[in-house]
Amino acid sequence: MDAAMTTDTQQPTARPSRTMPMAAPAVTSTSAAAAPTRIRLEHINAFYGQKQALFDVNLDIPDNTVTAFIGASGCGKSTLLRCLNRMNDTIPGAHVDGAIRMDGTDINSPEIDPVQVRTRIGMVFQKPNPFPMSIYDNIAYGPRTHKLYGSKADLDELVERSLRRAALWDEVKDRLNKSGLGLSGGQQQRLVIARTLAVSPAVILMDEPCSALDPIATAHIEALIDQLREHTCIVIVTHSMAQAARVSQRTAFFHMGKLIESGSTDQIFTMPKLDQTQDYITGRFG
Repeated sequence: MDAAMTTDTQQPTARPSRTMPMAAPAVTSTSAAAAPTRIRLEHINAFYGQKQALFDVNLDIPDNTVTAFIGASGCGKSTLLRCLNRMNDTIPGAHVDGAIRMDGTDINSPEIDPVQVRTRIGMVFQKPNPFPMSIYDNIAYGPRTHKLYGSKADLDELVERSLRRAALWDEVKDRLNKSGLGLSGGQQQRLVIARTLAVSPAVILMDEPCSALDPIATAHIEALIDQLREHTCIVIVTHSMAQAARVSQRTAFFHMGKLIESGSTDQIFTMPKLDQTQDYITGRFG
């Protein structure tokens, strides 16, 4: 690793199993206040053909925490986000070296089904992308595909619960059979989050989820993120320093494909260890 890079201390991990575990992650810190690690990145290098986009990234991502990836455009933060649920597998010529361990299991193992990974690690994109179907069917799509319910009553309850968790139920409960495309931009983004929640992911990835929204809709999404992290590991890519400071508890700063520094959000924004981080936070470059 580049000698200038500063990351959290890496600890040895056990040999991974061959299935995605459903049990709670083991605590990797002796501090009672520390959150357990949900995802551990070990020597991640990402390539698009011959072009290398990420260089030897090592990072622990804790559970029940919002971790923000920050850095200038093209620094590799969105590439890393896509690595976390193997979305780069769908890009011709792309490949990733290194281990991404979720609860001890390397999700990059050829024996792990990428579809199963994406069920456990959901993604919310920059632009809201509801399916061209009813609000109800948007939420029910995942549970139907993965057979996660028993009766119609079970599915109805799951749809309502997901919409409530996304703080959308009261706004749409009387028009569940209407198209999700008829909602406002902020409502569509919460619908997508509810659709993600319906399959009970352990991790939610968000790629600039508020960049296309107005300030009021952004405030709704940020409040929702804060609620969801009590029970979920959340990783967010954002270009907004103010948003990273508001919503995250951990921050990782990237530059030119390298992880430069990571730590608590308070530390990164008030007492960064490296001048390069300080320069970015204060707007001297980037």
